[in-house]
Amino acid sequence: MTMLSFRVGDHEASEVQRWAEQLGVNRSELLREAVHRHLVKLRGEHDAERWQHAPLTAGEASLAQTAEWGPAEDWSDWSRATG
Repeated sequence: MTMLSFRVGDHEASEVQRWAEQLGVNRSELLREAVHRHLVKLRGEHDAERWQHAPLTAGEASLAQTAEWGPAEDWSDWSRATG
């Protein structure tokens, strides 16, 4: 694991401390989770841009038809009928 060090304003520092105490975690854990969530968000935004420039292939697009099938039928009542 790599250590990152950065400065924040006094207001943000006290807010981080308040939230960490309220959530019952230490500040490092709170900040690690915040950085992780932000990076996931950024990757998702980048993925969306990439998809706009590289549309689905015919094979990938064929899978979209499967989504139109709707939910699978519930056959659980058949086990009682044969019982």
